[in-house]
Amino acid sequence: MKPRSIIAMVLAYLIPGAGHFYLGRRARALGFCAIIVLMFVIGLAVDGGQYTLNETRGSLLKVLASYGSMGSGLMYFIAKALGPWGKVTSTTYEYGLTFTLTAGLMNLLLIVDAWDIAEGRKQ
Repeated sequence: MKPRSIIAMVLAYLIPGAGHFYLGRRARALGFCAIIVLMFVIGLAVDGGQYTLNETRGSLLKVLASYGSMGSGLMYFIAKALGPWGKVTSTTYEYGLTFTLTAGLMNLLLIVDAWDIAEGRKQ
């Protein structure tokens, strides 16, 4: 693995689109960043929460969802540090939770995409 690939992957994890920006794919990077950040913010704004490893209680699916949510990178950890999000009693809680999870999963795909571009497997 090339050092360029590692840098692109780390940047893509920390900030959605940053890996693509580093690789010179500026328009793609801005589009990806806007989509993922918007999905994450909407998820929190509609009383959604985040899956966290603290709340898994032996459920394999919740563990996997927690790792998927962590795919949002810095946004996940900042939102977690700012306090509890979401109200389980809210009618939109599950929708918001799904938005934050989807943002994390999409960012994980972007990390792999940045790696493919950096390795020369994709243009």
